[in-house]
Amino acid sequence: MADNSERMAYRAGEAKGQAQEKAGQMLDKASNAAQSAKESMQETGQQMKAKAQGAAQAVKEATGMK
Repeated sequence: MADNSERMAYRAGEAKGQAQEKAGQMLDKASNAAQSAKESMQETGQQMKAKAQGAAQAVKEATGMK
């Protein structure tokens, strides 16, 4: 009986370790996805800012406000 009980405990420990590893991997993936999204948003923001500045400059030049 002790043999069977030890095997079950070992398997339970293995399953717990595997679950923890999988959870850690999922958290890493989520963190990487969030970082990528943040960088993408920052890049998009910079592009929009540059376009807005260019448009404002074009309006100033067109109206002689430069």
